[in-house]
Amino acid sequence: MPKTVRARKPISADAIAKLAERGKDISRFFTNQGRMMPPIQRVNVDFTAGMLKELDDEARALNISRQAVIKSLLRQALDRQRLARRAQ
Repeated sequence: MPKTVRARKPISADAIAKLAERGKDISRFFTNQGRMMPPIQRVNVDFTAGMLKELDDEARALNISRQAVIKSLLRQALDRQRLARRAQ
C-alpha cells in the first residue's frame, strides 16, 4: 500500500503564542510572505433611514454586507476624487 503524506492541521495563533511564552522557537510559523495591514479605526456615521434602505438594497443585490457596500462606495468616491485632483 502506498504511503500518503498527511497534511498537517494549521496551528492556531493561541497555540503559537503558548509556544512563544514557553521560550520555544516559533520562527517556522512565519514565512515573511504576508503583508502588514494598517490598524483599523472604528468610526460612527449617521445615515438617514432612506439612505440605509438604499445601502441595504444594494448589499442584498450584491450579496455582501452593508459595511462592505459602504467601504466599496467610499473607496470608489475617494479614488475618483484623487484622480480629478491630479487631472487639474
